Order: sequence, then C-alpha cells, then structure tokens
Amino acid sequence: MSLWPDDIETEAERLIADLKAAGLMAATAESCTGGLIAGALTEIAGSSAVVDRGFVTYSNEAKIDLLGVCEETLARVGAVSKETALEMVEGALTRSRADVAVAVTGIAGPGGGSAEKPVGLVHLAAGSKSGTRLHREMRYGDLGRSGVRLATLSTALEMLRDAAFAKA
Repeated sequence: MSLWPDDIETEAERLIADLKAAGLMAATAESCTGGLIAGALTEIAGSSAVVDRGFVTYSNEAKIDLLGVCEETLARVGAVSKETALEMVEGALTRSRADVAVAVTGIAGPGGGSAEKPVGLVHLAAGSKSGTRLHREMRYGDLGRSGVRLATLSTALEMLRDAAFAKA
C-alpha cells in the first residue's frame, strides 16, 4: 500500500526509472512541502541509486544555513518568492552530489496568507548542474493544507523531470 495517490506514485516511479537510466542523481529543497517530495521519491524501491538527499528548510534560518539563501533576498522579497526558490535550488545543487534538483517555497495555509501572497501561492524552481533553471509561480488557491501540498508535490515532480531532461 502506498502513501501517495496513484498518479503521484506512478510519476515518481517513472521519474526514478528515467533518472536511473540516464545516470542522474537528484536532490530536493523543500519548505511548504516539508519533505513530501523526497518522501514520494524514496517510496520507490531502488530510489537510493538516484536520490542523493533532501533538504527540509522550513524556517528562513534553515534556508540560509543549509542552502545558502541570502539574508538580503529574504529581507527584500521574502521566503515565498521566485528569487528564494531559485536560490534554494542553487544551494541544493552546490551542496549535494545531485545533477538535478527541485525547490519549493509557499503558503499551504490555512493561515499565513495576505492579499499580496495568498494561501495557495507556491514558487517552484528546478535546475541542473548543466545550467538549466526553471521557475513556476503556482496559485493553487485555498485547497486546504494537504491539497496545496499534494498539488505542489505533483508540480515539483514534473519540474524535476523537465530540468533533468531539458533539451539544450
């Protein structure tokens, strides 16, 4: 029995197989998902061949300490921003053996949102050591905490695939 909905488990299985076939290692840098992306990947048997590590950086201090996110970035644009997500993915790539990484930061709710940054706002970034950098701003809406986190997980797996297999 899996912890994940069938579509997420199927995507994680396919991604693990494709990363393994390509000889690529992956890392995750997670805030609002709290390790769900790494959890979905490592649910798959044989994932240790391709998952190097996961960074759960829920606090700003963790983002700074573990991923090297700039304090100035957090002060200027906040944790839930394109800039922070891109710095998180950069940190995951430089502080791991991974070839590709994905990062997420957002507001899962039910509280914590504002007019400018509502509940359901998530910034995702993915990148590769070969130079690919991707960003998506998702506005999932107030799907409930679990709904936002699962929607983010699905998008993150898709972005990790896009970064791993981007056409040069």
